Amino acid sequence: MKNFELYVPTKLVFGEGEIKKLEELVPKDKKVLMLYGGGSIKKNGVYEQVTAALKNHTVVEFGGIEANPEYQTLLKALEVIKNENIEFMLAVGGGSVIDGTKFLSSAALYEGDTPWDILANRIRTYVGLPFGTVLTLPATGSEMNSGSVISRKETKEKLGMGGPGLFPQFSICDPTVIRTLPQRQIANGVADAYTHVMEQYLTYPADAFLQDRISEGILQTLIEIAPKVLADPNDYVAAANFMWSCTMALNGYIQKGVPTDWSVHMIAHELTAHYGIDHARTLAIILPSAYTKKFEQKKEKLAQYAEQVFNITEGSVEDKAKQAIEKTEAFFQSLGIKTRLSEYTDDYQGFGAKVAESLKAHGMIKLGEHRDITPEVAAEIVEMAY
Repeated sequence: MKNFELYVPTKLVFGEGEIKKLEELVPKDKKVLMLYGGGSIKKNGVYEQVTAALKNHTVVEFGGIEANPEYQTLLKALEVIKNENIEFMLAVGGGSVIDGTKFLSSAALYEGDTPWDILANRIRTYVGLPFGTVLTLPATGSEMNSGSVISRKETKEKLGMGGPGLFPQFSICDPTVIRTLPQRQIANGVADAYTHVMEQYLTYPADAFLQDRISEGILQTLIEIAPKVLADPNDYVAAANFMWSCTMALNGYIQKGVPTDWSVHMIAHELTAHYGIDHARTLAIILPSAYTKKFEQKKEKLAQYAEQVFNITEGSVEDKAKQAIEKTEAFFQSLGIKTRLSEYTDDYQGFGAKVAESLKAHGMIKLGEHRDITPEVAAEIVEMAY
C-alpha cells in the first residue's frame, strides 16, 4: 500500500426529510446564491423544501445550469456573485450543478485575467467561496469531493479542476428525491458510479486489501440494487443504497494508497465534448475497449474482479479476466446503455485521431496507472469502441 493523506471535511447529512436542516446549516448572516439546473426541482418538491428551510435567509436564485455545466452560463452566474456580493452558495441539483458551483467557488476569488485559465492551466484551488449542496441526482459523488468538470461548447473542450478549497461544507442527501427521476438518469447514475470505482480499483494489485474489499462491495451493491431502483424508484431501501454507493464511489476513501487509472474518463470526456453524449454513456463506450487494449497489464486485477464481484472461479487468469470485461459490458447493457460509439452517431470515422489531437493539446500525453496511454494509444481505444 502506498503512503497517503486523507482529507474529506464535508459534513454529510443523509436520509429522508433532512432538507429541512438547511435552516441551521446555511449561515443566516450571509447572502446566499441558490444554484440549480433546468427547473426539475420545481416539479419534484425539492424547491419548496429548500425555500421553506431558507425562509429566514437572504437568497438570490440562479437557474439553468446545463447537464454538462457550460462555461458561458457559469460566467453569467459569476456576474451575479460579484454584483450581488454573494457570500455563500447552495447547489441544489446533481453533479453538474455541484461541479458548476465548484467552478464558481474558485472563480469568485480568482485574480487572473480569465477564469478559464483555472481549467486550462490546471490551477488548484486552496481557498474558495464557501458552499453547500442538496443532492438531487446520485451519480458523480461531487457532493463529497473536491473535483469538478466544466464544458466549453465554443472550443469543444471538457476539462477538470479541483483542490482542497473546493469541498462542500455540507451535503444533504435525501434518497427520496430519485422518485421522480427518469430511468435514463438513474441508469446513468449507476454506470457513472460503477466506473468511478473501476478507475480506482481496476489497475494492478497493490496489497491494499481493505480498499479492494470496499470497492468490490460498492460494485456488488450497484449490481444488486440497479434492477430494483430502475423498476421502482420509490423503493427506499434500494434508493438509499444507490445514493450512498454513488457517494462512496468517489469521496476519496477507496483511492487512497492505491494506483488509479482515470484514462477512461479522460478519453470519454472527448466524446461528450464532441457529440454531446451523456457522460455515463461515454464511459460505458470506452471502458471495455480500454481494458481490452491494456489486457496484459490489467489481467491480474481483472481476474480478481471476476472472482470477487461476479463469482467466476473456473478457468485461467486470462479466462477469468476476459469474462470480467464481458460481464461489465453486459451490466452496462442491462441498464439500457449502448456500448458502441456507432450506436450513438454515424459520424465516427476518424474520431480516434481527433481525440489524440485534443489530448495532446491539453497535455494529456501519459494517461493510465502506468502513464503509458499516449494519445496514439487512446486513439486505438476509441477506434476499438466504434
